[in-house]
Amino acid sequence: MQKGSYLTTILRSNKTVFTTKDIALMWHDPGSSATRVRLNYYVRKGQLYRIRKGLYAKNQDYSRLELATRIFTPAYVSFETILAREGMIFQYYDEIFVASYLTREITIDEQTYSFRKIKNEVLSDARGVENINETSMAGKERAFLDTVYVKGETHFDNLSSLDWEKTFEILPIYHNLRMTKQISRLYKAFNEGSP
Repeated sequence: MQKGSYLTTILRSNKTVFTTKDIALMWHDPGSSATRVRLNYYVRKGQLYRIRKGLYAKNQDYSRLELATRIFTPAYVSFETILAREGMIFQYYDEIFVASYLTREITIDEQTYSFRKIKNEVLSDARGVENINETSMAGKERAFLDTVYVKGETHFDNLSSLDWEKTFEILPIYHNLRMTKQISRLYKAFNEGSP
């Protein structure tokens, strides 16, 4: 790679958040200390923004949702973040909720990221998860099921937009009898007119 094209390669990318590993692969420079030296130089010059150790952005106007899925991987945005966006719950949350292999809460640049642990077989199953603008995000059916899986009995304000057929197609990945019974009860209650 030519000397002046390292930064250009990052700036031309559709991503707004990069790990050190992402950048090393883009620069065809895996495992080299030269990558870290170059990154430190660009940060000092103000040409890149260091979000936290090992995570960089083009500037401070990076996608918070994209970052949410890059802090710990594998991960995808789910739970209340998606449910509120889809109008299934009416309460507003400042946090971004993420399905991950661990439970943790982190605040970066005044944004709180709440990671909730989901077992690996569920986390690695892509059914109901979409990649939108470099971000893995649960569809509303997957976010609904994730929430019931993690929280148990939960109140939902509006289930009218839920595709129940899709919900029942995704449900078996959880291998959870309690959850299957609960979803069936919610489905029955919805069909009887009480959301």
